Amino acid sequence: MTDWTALTRSPGRRQSRSINAENPTGAPGQAATAASALGPSRKGRPAISLEPGGTATLADIDGPGVIRHIWMTVPDKTSAGPWVLRDLVLRIWWDGEEEPAVAVPLGDFFCNGFGQRTLVTSVPIVVAPTGGMNSYFPMPFRSHARIEVTSEHPGTIGGIYYQIDYTVDDVLDADTVRFHVHWRRSNASTAPGEDHVILDGVVGSGNYVGTYIGLTALERYWWGEGEVKFYLDDDDAYPTQCSTGLEDYAGGAWAFQDALRNDPPPVPLTFSSPYCGYPFYSAEDTTRASPFATSTLQSHGMYRWHLPDPVIFHQRLRITLQQIGAWDHGHFERSDDISTVAYWYQLPGGSNDLPPLPSREFRRPR
Repeated sequence: MTDWTALTRSPGRRQSRSINAENPTGAPGQAATAASALGPSRKGRPAISLEPGGTATLADIDGPGVIRHIWMTVPDKTSAGPWVLRDLVLRIWWDGEEEPAVAVPLGDFFCNGFGQRTLVTSVPIVVAPTGGMNSYFPMPFRSHARIEVTSEHPGTIGGIYYQIDYTVDDVLDADTVRFHVHWRRSNASTAPGEDHVILDGVVGSGNYVGTYIGLTALERYWWGEGEVKFYLDDDDAYPTQCSTGLEDYAGGAWAFQDALRNDPPPVPLTFSSPYCGYPFYSAEDTTRASPFATSTLQSHGMYRWHLPDPVIFHQRLRITLQQIGAWDHGHFERSDDISTVAYWYQLPGGSNDLPPLPSREFRRPR
């Protein structure tokens, strides 16, 4: 999605800018103006904080332009609770539209679901030690871009660091698409045989570019036989594209473990790579928010980027995930706790009908 060859050409009218707490507007010659105990322009305002219910406008930019990199780090817990990454909500608006094109829990956007940190090393998303969250998705806009973070956390969140690197005065073609992100959850709310909906209600033309999936297994045995199905344009009963299983979709095979065996118990193997990964596995509570037993249900986080192989749609797009398990006696229908993030680019002018992001109590991790 990034034209690296542009680096070998004249920049033309384009200008580079950067927004962070040291330069909240990105204005030329206005970075690092705040003073500290060390003196003028010596790390005077590196971060911001948010009170419960508060919203911070991270960027308010006139276009045309392209957001090229977002970096953030936040605490993963406060004295009020552990779920900061799920309680902070990232929203992005393009070109004066009323509804945000991006509405997602902050951690999930960076493939850190379940309100927990994990390292991710991929092309568009990188989460580095310790909690340095990076997005390299290019995000073009023609007239305006606004990025906000809202806190639904019950306590004050201090130490919210961020940087948004972008260019302005870009030459954008008439067919330039806009970046979109949508979060959904099926929290044991589907009947056996009912698929989890990753995305539905998208009407228009564009390219689907990736999925993050966080699954907490609510039943015994293997949880990942379900296929990801892509219903494109006029598809009705059957999709045009589908995977052969969930771990296959995320680039793995044979259950993300060192061997298929009963004795000794198999060992889950996490991995992270440019376009696919299974970076998170946990069966233990690490929040230290309770004095009771620390074992938990198994949680699994995985991603798949369709950057070399975008899923192209011209009229509409619907994506679902089957919930199918397996054991020694065959396949069976399941109903697990699944949360997903859908990433896609779409031409302006569509009429997407997407449900709003659920409130905090419906996003609480298991």
